[in-house]
Amino acid sequence: MGERQKRPLRVNFDRQVKLEFHGATISSDAGLLVYRELDEVFGLTAGLRNLIEETRTGKNIQHSLTALLRQSVYGRLAGYEDTNDSARLRVDPSVRRIVGERAKKGVAASTSEMSRLETEILATDDNLENLSNVCGRWVDQVAERLPRKQVVLDMDSSESPTHGQQEGSAYNGHFGRTCYHPLFCFNQDGNVERAMLRHGNVHSADDWRSVLEPVVSRYRDKSLERFFRGDAAFANPEMYEFLETEQFFYAIRLKDNNLLHQHIVLISPPGLWDVPRSSRR
Repeated sequence: MGERQKRPLRVNFDRQVKLEFHGATISSDAGLLVYRELDEVFGLTAGLRNLIEETRTGKNIQHSLTALLRQSVYGRLAGYEDTNDSARLRVDPSVRRIVGERAKKGVAASTSEMSRLETEILATDDNLENLSNVCGRWVDQVAERLPRKQVVLDMDSSESPTHGQQEGSAYNGHFGRTCYHPLFCFNQDGNVERAMLRHGNVHSADDWRSVLEPVVSRYRDKSLERFFRGDAAFANPEMYEFLETEQFFYAIRLKDNNLLHQHIVLISPPGLWDVPRSSRR
């Protein structure tokens, strides 16, 4: 009843007390507006409109792909990982402003719209490939303004816990949970150069070339010193050969094993390995 009153309600026991409803204009995610301003300056999400292929054919399309992508990206930035959160976010005043277009005067996309975006529209082969290239495009934009003399690529896998029966999720013994096992390639500034979502039970280095080679290809014609870092999962001859062919210096950790220690002893100065193993660095 209070929502429909144009004037504040007053209570009988104290007529100086006024009750007003401001729920529709309150947001707990106003901090996202700062990120949206940065987005606008660099044209990050606006630049995606020509990369994503529109597969919807109906006449009753409420929100553009750019608006849907903004809602998806900013929702995750705020910590809302599930499309079910759209039921609340679509009426949030900050989110509506961030999404823009029709959402400013109405509401943002519903749960069903966001689910269709992520499971149908973005899941096509062409759109997945274009999305995979987005991070690299943004990194190149930064490099145009802040030239650098070297690039250091750091590859690592991570876990993305899953719940229920999501396609591709599986139990991973290393992490001790059911998850996806994505692979990332970062640069020395901590920016993601490229990423790939993988099944939860694959090896840490599985399909590394699909992630690393597109990144390396962007730097082939640039006058930069090139470096690569990786953990023991990437210690394999195929990767060594690839990096050397691409003229990358690399540092890849080797797993501790007896054979390795025997070779080290053969080339190390006398007395070095007399130190207890727990004290070696």
